[in-house]
Amino acid sequence: MNLQAPITDGNRALKMYARRLEKLGIIKFEDFLFHFPTRYDDYSLISKISDVQPGEVVTVQGKITDIKNQYVRSTRLKNIQKAVIEDETGKLELTWFNQSFLVKNLPIGADVSISGKVELSKKGKSIKSPKYEVLYNNQTSPLHTGRLIPIYPETKGVSSKWLRRQIHNIIKETLDEIQEYLPGDLIKKYNFPDIKQAIKNTHFPTNLTDAKIAKKRLAFDELLLMQLAANVRRDKWNKQKKGTPFEIQKFDNEIKKLINSLPFTLTASQDKAIEEILKDLSRNKPMNRLLQGDVGSGKTVVSAIAMFVSFLNGYQSVLMAPTEILAEQHFKTISNLLKPLGVKVGIATGSNKRKGASKKGEEKKLNASDLMFKPDILVGTHAVLHESIKFDKLKLVIIDEQQRFGVAQRGVIREKGENPHLLTMTATPIPRTVALTMYGDLDLSYLSEMPKGRQIVKTWLVPPIKREKAYEWIKKQIKETKSQAFIICPFIDESESMQTVRAANIEFERLKNEVYPELKLGLLHGKQKAKEKSKILEEFKKGKYEILVATPVVEVGIDIQNATIIMIETAERFGLAQLHQLRGRVGRGEKQSYCLLFTDNDFAQNSKRLKGMETLYSGAELAELDLRLRGPGNMYGTTQHGIPKLKAANFSDTQLLQIVKSEADRLFDKLSNYPKLLEKTKQITLQEVSPD
Repeated sequence: MNLQAPITDGNRALKMYARRLEKLGIIKFEDFLFHFPTRYDDYSLISKISDVQPGEVVTVQGKITDIKNQYVRSTRLKNIQKAVIEDETGKLELTWFNQSFLVKNLPIGADVSISGKVELSKKGKSIKSPKYEVLYNNQTSPLHTGRLIPIYPETKGVSSKWLRRQIHNIIKETLDEIQEYLPGDLIKKYNFPDIKQAIKNTHFPTNLTDAKIAKKRLAFDELLLMQLAANVRRDKWNKQKKGTPFEIQKFDNEIKKLINSLPFTLTASQDKAIEEILKDLSRNKPMNRLLQGDVGSGKTVVSAIAMFVSFLNGYQSVLMAPTEILAEQHFKTISNLLKPLGVKVGIATGSNKRKGASKKGEEKKLNASDLMFKPDILVGTHAVLHESIKFDKLKLVIIDEQQRFGVAQRGVIREKGENPHLLTMTATPIPRTVALTMYGDLDLSYLSEMPKGRQIVKTWLVPPIKREKAYEWIKKQIKETKSQAFIICPFIDESESMQTVRAANIEFERLKNEVYPELKLGLLHGKQKAKEKSKILEEFKKGKYEILVATPVVEVGIDIQNATIIMIETAERFGLAQLHQLRGRVGRGEKQSYCLLFTDNDFAQNSKRLKGMETLYSGAELAELDLRLRGPGNMYGTTQHGIPKLKAANFSDTQLLQIVKSEADRLFDKLSNYPKLLEKTKQITLQEVSPD
């Protein structure tokens, strides 16, 4: 079996399951081996039937001596399966519900292994809904019972039992083919098992200690390869052709003039970030920097100053954003800042194609072939990647919310210029340890302060009993302060599987007709066309609506100065970083602003995670809290936005992260001495460059 072959090369069952397995990240046979258990059910206590005691979780093995369906009319249950297992010491009753097929699967006389919790009934000891397995040809080592049973991440139609069988077969057939790639001294230094044993013990351990040691080895490998891949990218960047150094001191007066013209004072961290960026731009090596800043911390202003410096040097810049809403917002902000200084700013989005603002404030629609207008700065979505858009002298590329773009997309935009400087930005609060691992190839700048004058958004976790009073309070605030409110729902439409989760379409109608009939409400969600979304936002900004019911589509790029309240439904469904981003939609003006977190989940009411929103206002602190409490899998809400989904490792293991970074730096310079490790690193790098 070729582990690198796609599973569609396998048997009929694998071909049928291919689409389902893709949801679990299983595309080739090797992916089965790295689809790790989330936990283990302990059925390792194998007992004789006469020895089992009520309350014990045990495995018993024997013969089925009786099995039948019993149909029940008086309850919701359609039928019950009753069976008897017998060994040389006694009998035990087994009960299942609505599984008529078991009468055929477990025929009388079959040798079976049964696992479950022993209960005491009127007729004696029994096990309800036990795990079962037929033992063929005097089998003594069951797979699904009688041991530590791995439980895997599942998807509809793919059970842990099915996955267990596939993984067991692949390990049996291919384990000898797997080659060790870690240097021997590293394995010895940390007392790791070899790669074959680590994979085997992760899936089918003899005991939990073996499983823990195996998983630690595989977590180390995962982070090491990620860090080495980042080092490879950094090295490649450093070795590429020289970039274009910008004149900085020559234009010192013009830069100061722009900064002094701003209607606010830059924070100390903005000053520091600008200093770091200008220093990078002055070098003949292209800048490769990540600017991480909290919601409303002023990243756009910092990037605008960098683009102004590019303009002063006679070069073009491009700013790429993930959504049309955000691109339009950047276009307006940058035009307002730089248009008075003679900078021509254009925009390119999917619905807008191309239009440009000249220094006279003119706007005109452009065909792709129109070469007369060449903006100094082009702002846009992925539409800027279109082959019809060309640049004469592109020397600065800025990518906002960069984790939403694939590495390949980021590469395409850079290729439109000759080794341009690259500045990537994110408002997603990423813990520093995570950022150093994920973006080890980038220099990091942090905007850790909020602009002066920005008020703290008072945040409350509202219990269900106070929902009606909260509605009244919102109405009173809107009328008394002449302000506006957002009401955020996780989904657009109601879901059959999650009927308790409030949907934007349903809530809009309910709120408009029942709760706020005297107020004007608008509705915004992702299924609307870009022009419609822009129109609704513009109308909201101009005050046509007092309340905007929306999905998280407003998470970034919305700046409504008069919005002072944001109410978030089913708050437990969001990561703290995403809740913090949403909270950043208010508090952008002079009025006191509020964030109300609603949940009908009693457990969430006492959640340290959601309670943290009431006292923590720093995105970095909230991200660290989410990382500790929920792990990396849910840090960023319902979608990961490019944050890697770790299989064995955990970003909250700061000690391991530090060890890995140190070892990766030590190994990198002599990576060629370890060809197998080098090959694995190249595989990781190639996977990262695959288009999203």
